[in-house]
Amino acid sequence: MNLLWDLLYPGHCIVCDGLLMPGRAGICGTCLPKVRYIRAPRCPKCGREMKDGQRELCFDCSKKQHYFEAGRALYVYGSMAASLYRFKYQGRREYTAAYTQEIILYLGDAIRSWKADAFVPVPLHRKRQRKRGYNQAALLAAEISGKMGIPLYDKLVVRCRNTVPQKELNPSQRQNNLKRAFKITQDVVKLSTIIIMDDIYTTGSTIDAVAQVLLEAGASKVYFITLAMGAGL
Repeated sequence: MNLLWDLLYPGHCIVCDGLLMPGRAGICGTCLPKVRYIRAPRCPKCGREMKDGQRELCFDCSKKQHYFEAGRALYVYGSMAASLYRFKYQGRREYTAAYTQEIILYLGDAIRSWKADAFVPVPLHRKRQRKRGYNQAALLAAEISGKMGIPLYDKLVVRCRNTVPQKELNPSQRQNNLKRAFKITQDVVKLSTIIIMDDIYTTGSTIDAVAQVLLEAGASKVYFITLAMGAGL
């Protein structure tokens, strides 16, 4: 039955969106060399790939104090931009399984080392989620939670302001844009360590805003995982 299903509904490569051979999932052989995974040396704070391994922190983290403890991302954004756009805006929810497989393969050790009590996706405002039909961060968090045995708290944080998309703003505007944008819906005192899930890390403003409300509500440490972030300096 699985073979018949694969023949009738073959998977798509998450990079080029082309059809994959039956039984294959994820990235086709042609696209695999094009994907840039974030490699060492990495910033110990945000996980960004750094060209200069002698630096203590990346350029961004050396200039800004973050609320999160540390984080990791999987891809260098430029190599997966089209894939992420389809996943986020064009309804390609089926990419979730392949992304999850990649995250666990490459970032699983880091996730396990954090010994988290909860996985929390960055929420969308209800109006934006109604329009899009789903929250891509919540899809990823649910899949990773199920496979790694970390409890999912997908209703713990809500977005109470329908903010301007962060990609349309400069770094200082992004920080102001997210003030009082999130709130906690339940007690988090029992949740000592929390991992935030999002799709893209740019300046860290969104992750910081969510981490701040979690820490203020009683969490001890907050980490994050994202699919992609920009290349470092």
